[in-house]
Amino acid sequence: MAGYGDCQTAEIAASPQACFDALTDFERLPEWQGAVRDVEVLERDAAGRGTIVEYVVDARVKTVRYRLRQVYDEPDRLASEYLGGDFRDFCGEWRFEPRDGGTHTHVELDLRIDPGRFVPGVVRKAISDAVMRRALSDLKAHLER
Repeated sequence: MAGYGDCQTAEIAASPQACFDALTDFERLPEWQGAVRDVEVLERDAAGRGTIVEYVVDARVKTVRYRLRQVYDEPDRLASEYLGGDFRDFCGEWRFEPRDGGTHTHVELDLRIDPGRFVPGVVRKAISDAVMRRALSDLKAHLER
């Protein structure tokens, strides 16, 4: 079963560091990421950053649970490696490119998902909308208020 992926972008009136910091403050994600129902940091590195994180996300058609190993390239990139959960495979990457002297950021969210079974195009679009567009718009709203 082949997976599928998507890459979406947003322009955010905040620095790359602010974007990176918001997305790595895992315990606070459910406060402003509308699709995120719960986050638990299972392991941390010596600097106190979450290295293994479990998420519960409302993907509109189903609530899904998955664990990711976080890969840091601060403040330019936050990537993840799938460790287990409701998918066959799941990986993603947030990329942050400074604009306007670093006061704004071009943000890219690139996700690849293999649910382990056939998913009709309409359902894939709903999941993409819930997980990606919503994640980007929630990050923008959180940092620009």
